[in-house]
Amino acid sequence: MFNELEKVIDYSLENDNYIEALENNVTGKKSADGIKQTARFLSRIYHFNKTKASFKILKYFWQHIENDDKKIIVFLYALNTDYLLSESINVVNETRIGDIASVENFEKNVELYYPNKFSKVTRHSIGKNLASSWKQIGMITGKTKNIRTQPIVNYNMVAFAFIMAYLEGLRGDFIVTSKWIKALCLNESQLRELAIEASKRGLIQYQFSGNVTSITCNEILKKLEINDI
Repeated sequence: MFNELEKVIDYSLENDNYIEALENNVTGKKSADGIKQTARFLSRIYHFNKTKASFKILKYFWQHIENDDKKIIVFLYALNTDYLLSESINVVNETRIGDIASVENFEKNVELYYPNKFSKVTRHSIGKNLASSWKQIGMITGKTKNIRTQPIVNYNMVAFAFIMAYLEGLRGDFIVTSKWIKALCLNESQLRELAIEASKRGLIQYQFSGNVTSITCNEILKKLEINDI
């Protein structure tokens, strides 16, 4: 639901009135039921809590990155609350570029985590939705065949992923192996090169020496007056 989220955030950036935006139907839904469902889903995943550190970071990046980068940023943010999406990361990571990332593989993964919890119909619906989410950020392409692809990942996305992990209390190599980083599907060399670039831009403070990784986010946290870490 990126298109709906984009309308809500763009409408609300100046006044932080995200809930009001949902109530005013800035997403353009045509029925009362559609308005309620959209508001419920977006609120459950993104919360729109302007005092929460992670949402402050999302808002900051939203205002400072290119439009094409925003889909991956909000995807990473959704990993904070959408456990089914988080648990699907391995399906994509374990599918080689050019191979098929089938809906059936997502279904099997759901069953692996939740044996006998969902009906076959529900499990298939979840699998389709998960594949669709990965398609929206370019990790999967194709209308009929879900081909595993790799979008361009830049330093902004890596910095955002690092910060999300940092806010969750992870440090050092635990950040590097976090779900936010895994979702970007980068090899270690690519990841560390982009981390260096993000550090040069002041988004994070990153050092890697003697197989020891040091990552902090003090500058951006201070800039955004985030003190409760």
